[in-house]
Amino acid sequence: MAFDNDEVLLSPFTLGDLKLKNRVILAPLTRGRAGEERLANELMAEYYSQRSGAGLIISEATTVSAQGNGWVNSPGIYTDAQGEGWKTVTNAVHKAGSKIFLQLWHTGRASHSDFHGGELPVAPSAIKIEGEGLHTPKGKVLHEIPRALRTDEIPGVVADYKKAAIRAKQAGFDGVEVHSANGYLLDQFLQSKTNKRTDQYGGSLENRFRLLSEILDAVSEVYPSGRIGVRLAPNGVFNDMGSLDYRETFTYAATRLNDYGLAYLHVMDGLGFGFHKLGEAMTLKDFRGVFKGPLMGNCGYTEESAEAAISNGQADMIAFGRPFIGNPDLVERFRNGWPLLESDPSSWYLSGDPAKGYTDFPSYSPSTANA
Repeated sequence: MAFDNDEVLLSPFTLGDLKLKNRVILAPLTRGRAGEERLANELMAEYYSQRSGAGLIISEATTVSAQGNGWVNSPGIYTDAQGEGWKTVTNAVHKAGSKIFLQLWHTGRASHSDFHGGELPVAPSAIKIEGEGLHTPKGKVLHEIPRALRTDEIPGVVADYKKAAIRAKQAGFDGVEVHSANGYLLDQFLQSKTNKRTDQYGGSLENRFRLLSEILDAVSEVYPSGRIGVRLAPNGVFNDMGSLDYRETFTYAATRLNDYGLAYLHVMDGLGFGFHKLGEAMTLKDFRGVFKGPLMGNCGYTEESAEAAISNGQADMIAFGRPFIGNPDLVERFRNGWPLLESDPSSWYLSGDPAKGYTDFPSYSPSTANA
């Protein structure tokens, strides 16, 4: 579907049974403000409320189990206390007039034994991330060779996603997004580079898709399918990803996802997380050709390129990440042609005052336009 006007980004959109006030989406952004107990809190509620001009908010990645942890001070949703903490956030967002989905996360091999009392992180196969390392509660460390999940452990992982969805629903989230991108556990199962299994979860495209399929089946017992999204990253090299058969893999996955009647497919089509250069980058056009539901683009979009993607029918919504960090009133800036503020990357993650670089960005006024 193509549009004739130049303001489609700010036009309403019907997402299943949800009415979104615009097509600007707050992308999931890991910000590390949940503390050691991984509890959503009042500061996080303020942060999300400030950005509720978005038609839909997708929460920062939120772990479905202690086993899934792999980022300092990121939130969880695997305890009752964590579920209660998120109610503060959902209430604030709803009061501000937006909708919010919780992104369900398991880091898989992109974790470290420091997060797990000395136990190795888990993965589809015992293949180490090659890279600079990661930050843990003990400081920056090198990646380890993960432990391959046993076949009989996988139903427990699926159950963790279902339990997390139950807590998300109790906490008031309008839906959930299953994070199957950026080199985390479900992406690791999907891609041939990281999945060398010989059981029913490895080898063929069907087998590598199986874990995502089982998780969607489980989560669909909690939320209707029209309240569930999935995120994919076909081009990214983040967390040492990139498979020779990436086009075949992600075309297959997008085609299979038609079976679920999803709220949307969220595609990291930009190259801001690196590009594996194993062929031409996959675009929204590639996914539009095989996925029949609502399509969301993400990574590196400007207002102009987002307008173009929606106007030409390649996308229905566009998610913005970094522009939303320094511009809590991003939608109003788009609407009025106001300039955008640049945020300092050194403040994106917790260091000292938790509000600094988080909730202290001003809304637009002439006096702050060049601040």
